[in-house]
Amino acid sequence: MPKTILIGAPIDAGQKRPGCLMGPAAYRVAGLAQAISGQGHVVQDWGDLSCPVVEAPACPNPAVHSLAEVLGWTEILADKVDDALSEGAMPIILGGDHSLALGSVSGAATHARRNGRPLFLLWLDAHSDFHTPLSTTSGNLHGTPVAYIAGRSGFEAFAPFPAPIPADRICLYGIRSVDPAEHAALLEHDIAINDMRVLDEHGVVAPLRAFLEKVRRAGGMLHVSLDVDFLDPAIAPAVGTTVPGGTTFREAHLVMELLHESGLVTSLDLVELNPFLDDRGMTARLMVDLVGSLMGRKVFDRPTRAK
Repeated sequence: MPKTILIGAPIDAGQKRPGCLMGPAAYRVAGLAQAISGQGHVVQDWGDLSCPVVEAPACPNPAVHSLAEVLGWTEILADKVDDALSEGAMPIILGGDHSLALGSVSGAATHARRNGRPLFLLWLDAHSDFHTPLSTTSGNLHGTPVAYIAGRSGFEAFAPFPAPIPADRICLYGIRSVDPAEHAALLEHDIAINDMRVLDEHGVVAPLRAFLEKVRRAGGMLHVSLDVDFLDPAIAPAVGTTVPGGTTFREAHLVMELLHESGLVTSLDLVELNPFLDDRGMTARLMVDLVGSLMGRKVFDRPTRAK
């Protein structure tokens, strides 16, 4: 089995509600390394990264904040994810808010391009995150990664994305909150949008299997970005952007088991966990449990209390 490398990214700069910087520690306390090693994988923990100091140009959109910090995180995460993949390992980035994907997917794209393989993106999230720094009204850069990854303009402050991922290699899955500007931009792209209406009508399995088959046929690498708000807030309250109607415990585990069975996942983000908002660690434990399923654990393998 490939080695797994944990990379802590305690980034809070992509949004305004403090707490996500505690996410990496919460995953470790909740037993993430043990959940992975329990499935026979070697685990290395590279610890938490520190944001390098960089200068940022003035953004034409005055709402945008913390641009320099996000640029610094993007730079170091791109390098570290590329390094982990180059070791033949599967990097798992422990966030931190979703702006970290600006860097993590950049690193995966660099590695994929160097090795002549197409990169695919599975975005497990309540939000499409298809704003640019010019279109966002909140100024929160955690709402921009998919636009950057897809090659939209408006990211002049950032290094050019190594190899923009074509729309047909991106799957937004579990979406249920899209701003008007994002909606208009998405209509101009051919990105697969499996919102909760699609999942309610067709189930969670068919759309995911169709996308995974595309990855398989292309011999692609697959980066999965898992946001806490992909889950229903009733079971995962520790996120600053709760949206009702998310996936259930059973649906989320089924998604992870299907990803494991595909054998296609090459890198993973765990984002937007805010332990300050959690209920006795229930969200952190659930996210760790989902990673266990992704790494090979089955629901029926879990011990239950004696009756």
